[in-house]
Amino acid sequence: MAENIKPLQLKDAISERYLSYAMSTITARALPDVRDGLKPVHRRILYTMRQLHLDPAKGFKKSARVVGDVMGKYHPHGDASIYDAMVRLAQSFSVRYPLVEGQGNFGNIDGDSAAAMRYTEAKMTPAAMGILAGLDDDAVDFIANYSGEDSEPVVMPGAFPNLLANGTNGIAVGMATNIPPHNILEVLDATAAQIANPAITVSELVNHVRAPDFPTGGIIANTREEIEEIYASGRGSFTVFARWEREDLAYSNYQIIITEIPYQVQKSRLIERIAELMGEGKLPLVGDVRDESAEDIRVVIEPKNRTVEADAVMAQLYANTELATRFALNMNVLDSKGVPRVMNLREVIAEYIAHQVEVVRRRASFALGNIERRLEILGGLLIAYLNIDKVIKIIRDNDEPKPILMAKFGLTEIQAESILNMRLRQLRKLEEMEIRAEEAKLSKERSRLQNLLKSDRAKLKQVGDEVSSMRSLFAKDKALSERRTEMDESFAEMASVPSEALVPREPITVVISQMGWIKALKTHVDVAGPFAFKEGDSLAYAFHAFTNDKIIFMTDKGQSFAIDAHKLPTGRGHGDVIRILVNIDASSDLVRVLVAGDEDVLVVSNAGYGFVVAASDLVATTKLGKQIMNLADGDKFADAVVVPQGANMLAIIGTNRRLLAYPLSEIPKMTRGKGVILQKYKERGVHYSDAVAFAKREGISFANGAKNYVVQDISMWLGKRADVGHMPPNGFSKSNKFVA
Repeated sequence: MAENIKPLQLKDAISERYLSYAMSTITARALPDVRDGLKPVHRRILYTMRQLHLDPAKGFKKSARVVGDVMGKYHPHGDASIYDAMVRLAQSFSVRYPLVEGQGNFGNIDGDSAAAMRYTEAKMTPAAMGILAGLDDDAVDFIANYSGEDSEPVVMPGAFPNLLANGTNGIAVGMATNIPPHNILEVLDATAAQIANPAITVSELVNHVRAPDFPTGGIIANTREEIEEIYASGRGSFTVFARWEREDLAYSNYQIIITEIPYQVQKSRLIERIAELMGEGKLPLVGDVRDESAEDIRVVIEPKNRTVEADAVMAQLYANTELATRFALNMNVLDSKGVPRVMNLREVIAEYIAHQVEVVRRRASFALGNIERRLEILGGLLIAYLNIDKVIKIIRDNDEPKPILMAKFGLTEIQAESILNMRLRQLRKLEEMEIRAEEAKLSKERSRLQNLLKSDRAKLKQVGDEVSSMRSLFAKDKALSERRTEMDESFAEMASVPSEALVPREPITVVISQMGWIKALKTHVDVAGPFAFKEGDSLAYAFHAFTNDKIIFMTDKGQSFAIDAHKLPTGRGHGDVIRILVNIDASSDLVRVLVAGDEDVLVVSNAGYGFVVAASDLVATTKLGKQIMNLADGDKFADAVVVPQGANMLAIIGTNRRLLAYPLSEIPKMTRGKGVILQKYKERGVHYSDAVAFAKREGISFANGAKNYVVQDISMWLGKRADVGHMPPNGFSKSNKFVA
């Protein structure tokens, strides 16, 4: 025994075994074959059902019987995985054209699982029969099953284009596949077009295969250009929206009815999610949701009030729930040689056509062989008919008549055997005219098959004829063949509506305390208060805003944070701590709070550096905020000054009581940086105090207590950016603020 032990590096052993496992997962479990669109488990289920004679015209058999035979003969894996695969083939909301007809509870779109296999029954559908057609005609190769006691097909003949018609998904090792279902008539039309023109482009194929056609319907919002790009690369994603309609009620009220939801979305989970978001206040336009579905989907959405537009309600739902989803396409399949690769639409159809040509060739060869054998037998029967008395005498007088017959009449072994196996009662039916008529008919068919096998064009035409026949078959069933998923590019605009645009514009008063508590009071109230605070706390900021505004917070470290106004805690109680709503660290102090608008904002450090930034650039998209101003060591962010419409000048003052005015055009507009020197401070310890943007023609305005001042002649303080400035005008506050 010891001499048979060979040393092996652990990494080599692991690599070899993992590679074997990976290849087995890819080729034998996860990826479909491009020729029949089936994974091994699906192929084995259908083959087993065929052996059990579960044809559409015949009766059902217990699912457990099918699963047992599949597991015992062909698929040595768990019965649960086999039954799950079989159940999916029967679910009309999972596959566009079910391959299994189920009887009993096979699950539903709410996500409820099927009943146990001992309670359900199944048989095949006509689509499944199309996949299997030709198995008896040597159309495909067979291999031994895992035990070597039986055989199974390597691939199905697959006249039904299952890969594109039903789609599939799977996750292998290091790769995955996700192919959506398509409309069978469109797929067959595209196939016919590619047969007629093998050089057809993907763009031309998209004239036929317009987009996926999901069993649950819905609306696809991709543009024609996007769809062409997806099918040309074999990768991409489709944006799918639920279908809805407005249902008017009494007294000008209405409700929204969801009639179709995106593919692979569980209805019950969708409704639960809408209810959760309503409870969190994230769907302010939605008043109620309920499920009134029976066989068809009917999810009722009640708006908050009748003045809200239905489009706005749906836009909010699309933006926050699975009523709008993205279905990723990844046409990663096994080609005819068993190699996994991503194919585009043209390559997938080309592989399907090539497979069908091979099926036609093999079926023709098989039929030709049968005809040759039958003609050979008919030749022998004709000889027997012409010499019937001699044939009977030889059979009666000899124990081994076969070699004598062969020698006497020049028969082949097959001819002699057929004569000997013929029943006596058939002798009276053995007429020369009938034999010759059958022989002529078979000879004509033999000639046709021989010509078919010699000509690639003839085989391709035969495939085209079969595609046309299948199209005619499915076109008869309007409910099954009509497109369910529509295309409408306008729905993409609804998904791109900013969330704040979906919030009703209602007035609020934002109140912030010195300790950093924030709340929003309904309507615009007096900003002077009084307001209720915790003991020892007091007012820091109070200002008017609207529910669809964004509130911006600036810290002394030059960081900006933003909160949607409609998400602020209501006026009851003391509110919430700002540092919880956004991630302002404990070492930072809040410097300025402002409402994001269309105006520009001047940001200033205490050292007198600054620049102009668009208010929209101050809005941070995450709770972590964004860095707006880069500060030198020891410097701090000091102020954010709103630049009103029409302002063209800046007035700035430092703690040294020097006021300077100059055009705003001298200050650069940036999105982030340190900025430029706005005012020079020569003395140590002097820093920025305040600034105001104004229109030159209106002069500088300032207030001191209850008294307001306006200085029209500003020539004394006019200068250039980074000058020192001059003493402020009489009446200017000792606090060095434009509004004391």
